[in-house]
Amino acid sequence: MKNLENKVVIITGAAMGLGLAAAKELASKGANLTLVDYNEKSLEEARNEISKQFPNVKIVTVVADVSKEDAVKNYVDETVKAFGRIDGLYNNAGIEGKQAAITAYDVNIFKKVIDINLMGVYYGMRYVIPVMQKQKFGRIVNVASVGGIRGVLNQIPYVASKHAVSGMTKNAALEYGRDGINTNAIAPGAILTPMVAEAFRQVNPADPKAAETEYAQANPTKRLGLPEEVAKVVAFLLSDDASYINGQTIAIDGGQSNSYGNV
Repeated sequence: MKNLENKVVIITGAAMGLGLAAAKELASKGANLTLVDYNEKSLEEARNEISKQFPNVKIVTVVADVSKEDAVKNYVDETVKAFGRIDGLYNNAGIEGKQAAITAYDVNIFKKVIDINLMGVYYGMRYVIPVMQKQKFGRIVNVASVGGIRGVLNQIPYVASKHAVSGMTKNAALEYGRDGINTNAIAPGAILTPMVAEAFRQVNPADPKAAETEYAQANPTKRLGLPEEVAKVVAFLLSDDASYINGQTIAIDGGQSNSYGNV
């Protein structure tokens, strides 16, 4: 069902992983897209892949570092220039940083994680919301991660930034719900993106699938999630079907965040 027919959606971090999966899902439902990423080559590859599969979908690509306010304003301006409106924003771009204890964490890396994961999301809302206010309609989905609803060892800036995203989501819902703008967040757990798959290859080069299976034993489903499963939730939240869901952070993690210890 093409319940996003002719809707205009911006996706940040669109060149791979969760962003690319969402782009394909939204395109399958008839949405026109602005794909944003800092990697120009990967962005063009993503555009070509989607265009080949969904030739009727209109796609704009914008190379941008979301931690730069001017770059965010530009991708919003380019979308309005191309389509005349913005119906949805999927604030997906983010980085993990590195793993280190709180007292040993590199302050410069900490600031970079905050700039991309927190300020990048804020800038997106700052410049998209006025467009949506004029339309009296909008859907925003921010990526908060399970790191936004619980602690994650040795990832202090990631956890801080993602908790902040969840908080900003609540505030945006309170402030702009009266304008027909719904703002929600998702909290994906361990999802088998190319980045995660590469991590398992490093853990066990001879049998990365075994490393994945071992890791998944802590999850109630005994498996990792797929990018396509996250994309379906994103598409729902960006659609008219989610008209009375606002200010929520929705875990997409197989139920693992409900558990204390192994299951």
